[in-house]
This record gives sequence, C-alpha cells and structure tokens, in this order.
Amino acid sequence: MKLRWRFGILAGLVLLVCGTYPQLKIWHLRGAEWQGAYAYNDIDEVAYASYLRALVDGRARRNDPYTGRDDTAENPQPESLFSIQFAAPYTVAIPARILGASTSTAMWVSGGFAAFLAGLALFWLIGKLTENSLLAMAGALIVVCGGALAAGEGAIGEILGAGSEGSSYPYFPGLRRYVPAIPFPVFFVLCGCVWSLVSSEDLKKRIIFCVLASFCFAFLVFSYFYIWTTAAAWLICVVLVWLAVRPLDWLKDFKAFVALAFACLVPLLFYAVMLQNRSQTLDDVQLLVLTRKPDLLRVPELISFAVIAMLILAISLKVIELKNRSTLFAFSFALVPIVVFNQQILTGRSLQPIHYQVFIGNYVAALALVVTLGILLRELIEKNPKISKVLITSVILTAAIWGIVECHYTVRVLDEANIERDEAMPVAKHLEELSKTDFSASENNRAVVLAYNMIQGDDLPTVAPQSVLWARHQHVFAGLTWQESKVRYYQYLYYLDLDEKWLANSMKNGDFVSMIALFGWGRHTNRLSSEYKPLTYSEIDEEARRFGEYRKNFSSAQATEPRISYVVVPSKEQPDFTNLDFWYQRGAAEIYGKYTLYKVTLKTAGS
Repeated sequence: MKLRWRFGILAGLVLLVCGTYPQLKIWHLRGAEWQGAYAYNDIDEVAYASYLRALVDGRARRNDPYTGRDDTAENPQPESLFSIQFAAPYTVAIPARILGASTSTAMWVSGGFAAFLAGLALFWLIGKLTENSLLAMAGALIVVCGGALAAGEGAIGEILGAGSEGSSYPYFPGLRRYVPAIPFPVFFVLCGCVWSLVSSEDLKKRIIFCVLASFCFAFLVFSYFYIWTTAAAWLICVVLVWLAVRPLDWLKDFKAFVALAFACLVPLLFYAVMLQNRSQTLDDVQLLVLTRKPDLLRVPELISFAVIAMLILAISLKVIELKNRSTLFAFSFALVPIVVFNQQILTGRSLQPIHYQVFIGNYVAALALVVTLGILLRELIEKNPKISKVLITSVILTAAIWGIVECHYTVRVLDEANIERDEAMPVAKHLEELSKTDFSASENNRAVVLAYNMIQGDDLPTVAPQSVLWARHQHVFAGLTWQESKVRYYQYLYYLDLDEKWLANSMKNGDFVSMIALFGWGRHTNRLSSEYKPLTYSEIDEEARRFGEYRKNFSSAQATEPRISYVVVPSKEQPDFTNLDFWYQRGAAEIYGKYTLYKVTLKTAGS
C-alpha cells in the first residue's frame, strides 16, 4: 500500500505545535517584553543548552561550560555524560553555527523540529505495519500525545485530583530538548528500517535498509543511553521472536539480522572505549544499583501485558496469524518494556529505570498497543470504510486535544521560572559583550561570575561564555571532582552570607538543591533509585557542621580559587555583601533589566 504522506505531515504539524507550545506560552506571557530566552520544559535543559552553547562557540567536545575546563593537549579532560552523548547536540550545534542562530533559538526550534520528525517517523512505521494511512496518523498522535499518560505521569494526576494545581509533570518527556528529542524520532526510523529490511524481497533494498538501520543505531548510541539500550533490547526481542516462531523465509531474515548485529557492534566498541575514559562524576550521578529484583508493575509494562494478552487471544481465535510479520513486530514491541525494566534479573544492574518509564519505554508500549489494534481491526476497517474514517478521525481529534491538554497542565509548572530566566537575559547579553574582551580559551584567564539568583546562574552559560562560581547542574560535567563541586557550593553559601544553621534547617525542610549539591543524586527522591536512602538528621547536621568549619577557616586561598570577576544580583533584593566585600572591591552598580551587575576586583592584603 502506498502511504498518503499528507496525513503524516498533518500529524507532524500537530506535534510541531505541541513541541513549540512552551515557547508560544512564554511569548504570550512576556509579549513585547520578551528578551529572547527559550522556554524550558524541564529544569535539566539548562545543562544541555550550556553544552550546546559551548559547541556552537567551537569549543572542544569534552568541555565544561560551567567551569571553563575544556579538553586541551596540555590539560586533557575525561569523558562526561555530555561528551559521550555528542551526536544529538552536534546535530543542533552545527546548523546553528552555520546560520548564526543563538543557542536559545536553537533549543526551541530543535524541539519543534524533533516533534515534527517524530510524527513523520511514527506515521511511516505504523503505516507500513497496518497498511492504513489514516490509522497511521491516529497512531502517531496517540503514541506521542499519550506518551506521558502511558508512563502514568503528566497531566492525568492533576486532572483526577491526585495532585495540587500546577503540579503536573513532566511535559511531553520524549520532546525534552535536545535529549531525548533529537534521537527520539530516530528510534522509530530504526524500527521502520528493520521492518523494510525483513519485508522487502529486493536484495539491494535489504542492503540499503540494513545500512540505514545500523546508522540509526550508531546515532542513538552516541545520543542517549536509555534510547539506544531500548533499541538494542528491541532488536534482541525481534531476533528471539523470529527464532521462536520462524515465519516464512525466516532464515533469510535471520541472516540479515546477523549482518545488522555486526554493524551495530562497531559503534558499541567505540562507546566502550569512551566509557573507559569517563570521569568519576559520571558514575556519581548515574546511581547504578546492584540488584536482581524484578520490576513488573510500571504502567508501560501493564500496557505491554495487556497487548500480549490481546495478541494471544486473537491468535487463538484465528483473528490473526502468529507467523505474520506484522504480528511478530507487535509482539516484539510489547516485550520491550518488560525487558528493559527487568534486564537486571540477568545483568544484576539497574540504572535509574524511571528514565525508561518516561522517555522511551512508555512510547514503545503505546506503539505496541496502536500497532496491535491496527492489525486486529484491519479487516473490520476495510469492510466498513465510511464508519471507520469517522471513528478514526474522532480518535485523531481526541489525541490532538489531549496533546494540548498535556501542554496546558504541564507547561505552566515552569511559567514563573521561564519568566525569571527571560528577565535575566539583558544582563546575560551584556556579559556576552564583555566576554569579547575578558574571555580567553585558557581557564586561568576566563572570567568567573557569581550569580546570587540560583535559576539565573544555572542558565547563564547558555548566553554568556564566562564561567560561574557554582550552578545547580555544575556537578554533571567533568570539570570538577565531586569534592571540588561541594567546596564550590560552600563558597557560594559563604558569599551569600548563609550559615550552618540555615543549611541544616533548609535541608530538613526539603531543600533538594542543597541535598543534591552536598550528597549527590538519589538522596532527595525515591524516583531515581530502587535503593533510595533518605537523608537522616544526623547526616544533615554533620554536613552543616563541616560547612560551619569551612566558614570559620575561610581565607584568601578560598577567595582566589576561583577568582571572581562579576557579581549579578536581582535588583529588587538587598543581599548581604559582608563576606563578599571583605575579600573583593565592588565597582559601580550597573542595572540591566531586573538585575544589577558589579565588576569586582580582589582586595590586596590588608586593604
């Protein structure tokens, strides 16, 4: 059947609107006052944007945008989470650099572009499997718009009263820019290429699709861990299903699978080499758990169990044939969530399975459901074309409306933060101008900014290439060791004139920023690790005591490592500069929007 691509384009356009909704929202909220910030839909996006800015500036692949410690011949840097997952950011950075686009523009444009491509990729894949273009459009929208729902997350909790107003999270997790948004459609292209590989009778086409599938897999390997491992799990499931059922000409397909497997091993070898050179901070944030405990009750798995039951019942009733290739594909998709959430039974290792739940496993489960329903209803649709069109069109409208509902509930969670980030753009742009005279490729000559506002400081490297004293996402890069990162946070609190009593009370009242900065990931929430251990009051008090000792012994050695060049504070606040002024001389206050900038110089001894 020839696909009618106008339906795929329509699906892509609907998803394009959803993918750019956060940006449309901030434009609406800010109006003529908009200063150029992109609207993030996840607080982790600032780290990705900062790394992207460094690539756009032409800095090394192994760079740290927060400290300025980049890879050089004299000072080689280890691999970080970002430098290993380089394919997706370079896909955005290279066009941005050629076109002269800002990082902020590249971030929101890439999100919309990825959403559009996801619609096309899913339309192509589902259309090939179900042989119905209208159903493929509906399926594409269901998978993406219903992705958060299939994870048991998103707007549904607040709608049903399980959460308070403004608590819905996350927004379209598969479209978090640019990871996993950029590799997200590539996963479905990979699936489509494998389908074309086994369904084509032409040898040249099979070779072409084998090569394309291997390129897609390589791109995923160097883009996002949770997607490429899901792709690997799916390929294994396909092979196992083929070996178990042995459809017509299965041996020919199996030979193609073997060729694809060898092609996929090549990027994995390079990946393994890079992992050998990883930084210790990468291990610190990954929360690897050694366990063999099964994990069978997540929402994507429940969907998979339902799909498998539907397929078994349909086969037993002879509604569909087991050896039909589309049926086998549906089975393979349904198996994937179960495999990725329970691979630790064999490997003994579990790595933040929540990421499988919200970023890819949920979408594969939804895909399995859509494909299965399409296969089961194929004959009924063909016999009742008019009624089927009406019903499928209704499903399309429902899926699109639900997508907007998800956008409305989940985007507003970060409205205030996005407004605050946009209000900080004038001072960030001025720092960008100043960087032309104070910026050097050498870390020792790179100016350092102390940002009193935590949100603004975290976002600053997206616009201004100076280093920052401390930021919430600083620890995910390789520039600092874990201990150095902790000391930087101590410095930050010292300059804000916050004491050990404040720190202890803050963490006891749920300050997750301090918890992460001082104890690492996994001690502030049970979402990331199955072996979550909440902080005890004794641990908090001991850490506060260490900070108190640091404050008492603060000296010129701490004040000069690193040496601060600029201080940025919200103009409406009156921070206590006592500790800062003891070591630094502030210049005249410069007002940029709602922020005040001071140029500071280190005081000489005795001054």
